[in-house]
Amino acid sequence: MKIVLATHNRDKVAELREILGDLPVDILTLDEFPSIGEIVEGGLTFEENALKKARAVSRATKLPSLADDSGLEVYYLKNRPGVHSSRYAGPGCTYADNVRKLLQELKGVPPRRRGARFRCTAVLVGPGCEETTDGLVEGTITEEPRGTDGFGYDPLFIPAGYTQTYAELASEIKNRISHRARAFEKMKEIIARHVGSR
Repeated sequence: MKIVLATHNRDKVAELREILGDLPVDILTLDEFPSIGEIVEGGLTFEENALKKARAVSRATKLPSLADDSGLEVYYLKNRPGVHSSRYAGPGCTYADNVRKLLQELKGVPPRRRGARFRCTAVLVGPGCEETTDGLVEGTITEEPRGTDGFGYDPLFIPAGYTQTYAELASEIKNRISHRARAFEKMKEIIARHVGSR
């Protein structure tokens, strides 16, 4: 069974390949379908964005497509950056730009008020199939970046129950406890059922 990951993001692809590695499926990415190009999200929720990507890629490739949308919700900022997490600092911004903007907005905010959560919605779309799963991880935002692994806001996020940021944790630990791991662990069960029914 072939599944197309609806993303060009190499960091996300590497993480998902590790999470989904024990499934008997051939995982492809948008890099193998250059004619599809970038899919503008524009939805108001993570689910809307993930569905839009998965539906578009499945239609274009005639294969099942797996998409996710995820982001950081900071309670002090009324759940921003949320669905705008990847482009929080503006069009064409880098991970570092987003991190700088978030830290600037939280400057002087005490640790007890720096609560946040990472949220991920995963979607599988294929012939006769449209399934959605969610993953959440509560945590706090540091006052400065820590760690060199991971991507995005990983150097700022300490998951509840840990003292290290996502970027300080070994990938096998992060990929076991993260919001994306939680959403895709549920999705793995759905994919396994579809594989078994073929």
